Amino acid sequence: MATPILDFADLLRSGSPTLTGWLGLAHPLLVDVIAREQVDSITFDMQHGMHDTDSIVGGISMAALAGKPSVVRIPVGDFSYASRALDFGAMGVIAPMINSVEDARAFAAACKYPPLGERSWGPIRAVPISGLAPGEYFAQANRRTVAIAMIETRAAMDALEGILAVPGIDGVFVGPSDLSIALFDGTKVDALSAEVDAAFDHVVARAKAHGKFATAFAMSGAHAAKLGAKGYTMCTLCNDTWLIQQGIRTEIKAARAGAVSGAHRSY
Repeated sequence: MATPILDFADLLRSGSPTLTGWLGLAHPLLVDVIAREQVDSITFDMQHGMHDTDSIVGGISMAALAGKPSVVRIPVGDFSYASRALDFGAMGVIAPMINSVEDARAFAAACKYPPLGERSWGPIRAVPISGLAPGEYFAQANRRTVAIAMIETRAAMDALEGILAVPGIDGVFVGPSDLSIALFDGTKVDALSAEVDAAFDHVVARAKAHGKFATAFAMSGAHAAKLGAKGYTMCTLCNDTWLIQQGIRTEIKAARAGAVSGAHRSY
């Protein structure tokens, strides 16, 4: 039987800041590279990323080999995939565009077994990845797997108290880019604005008041540190594409700076 990986839900509920590697590119070697670095979990993005069922199943298994729990962000409104992601071995699911109490209830129902929810039994990969016997997994699943509702619109901010009060919603995830579009009435995207920063403060305070955790998409490592200091228990390091771009741009800049001066280049 597999060695159990860490209790991800308890880690989030502990209040300790954690980092998740956010992967939109669907390649198993990329999962392996990121999972073996000092991140606490791996998140697979199906909403805006390139992932499909095959890459999710393989990616969760690859992350587990590195001892890291997986989270899946499902497509908008596809709550049926929340159950599937958990069956595949994900320990958390992020649902985008949770704009109402009704949305939150439907999402929670898909993630939790009865009597709390309506999740159907069939954890084909979750049981071996968890390292638990089937009965143990069933008894612990509602606590050990987390349903995380995204807060990223004015409607979600208005419904925040009700969303946080829904049984089975374990925490929330702030999407600052879409939230900025909403707060600026569709005139711009500014995830690092003062308005969004104030929203971050409000969301984490209300989550704590409800005894739940707050997580977020951070735009960089420095932004993640700032959000961790506010009380966010899981933050991204932006995403894989951005990290690759930053890495190659940094090395190109260093290489160009040390090169013998020659023809002018413009990029």
